[in-house]
Amino acid sequence: MKFTAIYLRVSTTEQNVRSQKQAVLEYCERRGWKSRVTFSETESGAKTRRPQLEMMLQAARRGEIARIVAYKLDRLGRSAVHLALILEELARLKIPVVFTSQGIDTSEENPVGKLQLGVLMAFAEFEREMIRERTREGQAAARKRGSVFGRPPTARRHAERVLEMQKAGRSVRQTAAELGISPSSVARMRAKKTAAR
Repeated sequence: MKFTAIYLRVSTTEQNVRSQKQAVLEYCERRGWKSRVTFSETESGAKTRRPQLEMMLQAARRGEIARIVAYKLDRLGRSAVHLALILEELARLKIPVVFTSQGIDTSEENPVGKLQLGVLMAFAEFEREMIRERTREGQAAARKRGSVFGRPPTARRHAERVLEMQKAGRSVRQTAAELGISPSSVARMRAKKTAAR
């Protein structure tokens, strides 16, 4: 049997979830949702890893949850983008989310809640696009200043030493082991030198 998941979160140990829990439980009682499991944690909203949230989402993926109830939007997601990602996944899983203090209910029978969800998703997609745009602009400016992106070419800086070791009669594998690079990189550098002659 599926259960109603209650998600509660406070940011610091000085706070407690009692007021959130009472409001959410009263709401569930009014709606007649008796089978409930509570996921509660004290974690900053900025933290990327929240064990109780992840446990709840795993249960959702397994098809064990009928709906998720939280006190406010900001209790569930650490940012608009993070919240939208969670809500997108839950929408795909057909699991409605209710935020009791804000009157948001994304269930099928609530068109206003679905509209609110759509607005939130659109805002989050806009935010994601702005982040991507700022990243592209930052990278373009950095390239103009001479910055190089990607993994540094570690093997290339050993090219001279590779050739010295080749002249000294060292094998590809010996050279690779001594310099800490792959045998294929050593072979490539040797082949380039041979081709350049």
